[in-house]
Amino acid sequence: MKPLGDTLLIATHNAGKLEEFAQLFAPRGITCKSNADFNLPEPEETENTFLGNARIKARAAVAATGLPALADDSGIEIDGLNGRPGVHTADWAETPGGRDFGLAMSRAHRELIEAGAPRPWTARFRATLVMLWPDGHEAVFEGRAEGTLTWPIRGATGHGYDPMFVPDGQRLTFAEMTAEAKNAMSHRADALRKLIHALETET
Repeated sequence: MKPLGDTLLIATHNAGKLEEFAQLFAPRGITCKSNADFNLPEPEETENTFLGNARIKARAAVAATGLPALADDSGIEIDGLNGRPGVHTADWAETPGGRDFGLAMSRAHRELIEAGAPRPWTARFRATLVMLWPDGHEAVFEGRAEGTLTWPIRGATGHGYDPMFVPDGQRLTFAEMTAEAKNAMSHRADALRKLIHALETET
């Protein structure tokens, strides 16, 4: 993988996500900035794949700043719903008052019942990271966490669909785990491990 330079733009307005990446890159002498640092708007995500939407975010960030940029897109695929909500994971939570993932999880459960989907309700979280340089060079890292969905939801930590997702080999939902335990096996962690490996083996 190409060198990143000393400043990397994380194409997000999410402060928690920025901090996660900043901790990863700090030992390598790389300072992470976010879209908010440059007053960049959120680009419209018009693609129908995680890769496509991550590319939109990365390309918009590079074009606006001239810096290397790292963007991610992620979501949950439910087998009993033919892979939905997928790239529309966050859309299922949209309400006039903001995102409500309780509503999104209720919809997922309701549609599984209406579809007569047999248990176990297998699903996976997926994450796609796109690392883009100003010269157009690109590196892509895919991560996933396989598991099953449970109902009623359980747990008060985490976010999104975590309270209904039980990763393979575990009894607790992501929302019942400590942040450290979840982050060790999450879809984003899987993608980040691949990114770190690429950084450590770059020539």
